[in-house]
Amino acid sequence: MEIELKYSIPDDLTADKMWEDAQLLSWEEEDTREKVPMKAAYFDTEDRVLSQHDIAFRVRKEGTRIVASLKWGGSASGALYQRQEINVPVDDEACFMMPSAQIFKESDIGKQVIDLVGDKILSCIVEMSFMRRRFRIDKDDTIIEVSIDSGEIITDNGTEPISEIELELFSGEQDVLTDIGAELAAKYSLSEGLSSKYKRGLNLLG
Repeated sequence: MEIELKYSIPDDLTADKMWEDAQLLSWEEEDTREKVPMKAAYFDTEDRVLSQHDIAFRVRKEGTRIVASLKWGGSASGALYQRQEINVPVDDEACFMMPSAQIFKESDIGKQVIDLVGDKILSCIVEMSFMRRRFRIDKDDTIIEVSIDSGEIITDNGTEPISEIELELFSGEQDVLTDIGAELAAKYSLSEGLSSKYKRGLNLLG
């Protein structure tokens, strides 16, 4: 289960201030701070069978690492997002062009995706390119990854900028996550991220 908070960042200056926020720095885990270029592609069939079943099929290059992911069963309440997720490392960059649902054949959701897709072709419908600045914090034995993203969502129907912060709960108490999120939102005048990056891409597609 993936549990995270999403907030929209109003401008680059605010993003930089949060990257250097003194309170977050006081909780930061040593040697976790990094900047990682991200390139993501989301795939579906021509008739959007995966989207109809609330399933996202993503292949993402994180620096030099490639990971294929399925996300499903999502729910959202304000800035808080929860959903099921599995991730599988991939060693073939051609997966960005023509991935196979067989990547996930060892999981129950993967078998469902294989059945849904059948012999249909999976094509990229939404792309993203962004820089992720991230680090982990430890507060009250709760581990959270802080990610500040800046870049662009790309579709055949247009583009949309990415400027947001994600706080993902790795372990510990959800209340600690929501408290930290509320404090940051108030301090930096952040608005709740009412849609995921992928959903925003689907909205661009109409």
